[in-house]
Amino acid sequence: MEKALRKLEGRWKFLILFQLFGGQVMRFSDLERAIPAVTQKMLAQQLRQLEKDGIVHRTVYAVVPPKVEYTLTPWGQSLCPVLDALLKWASNNKHDS
Repeated sequence: MEKALRKLEGRWKFLILFQLFGGQVMRFSDLERAIPAVTQKMLAQQLRQLEKDGIVHRTVYAVVPPKVEYTLTPWGQSLCPVLDALLKWASNNKHDS
């Protein structure tokens, strides 16, 4: 359990994964717009870690200007039911604290 949670720890990883749900293909700039509070540096760091852990796939196109797209790997996509359950749990258990 601890090993699995370590792969997902980080303030922005869950938000990145939610953006890539359902086979979404997103460019770096799309993710920046979708998660406006994250800095470029932190977004790049979190994406690199998710890629290193085999959760996110990064595709680089040899064009000018550079084009990079991110998608969930099949293993990353297998997290969707778990994260969907977490989202449902959170929406059903809202507390004003």
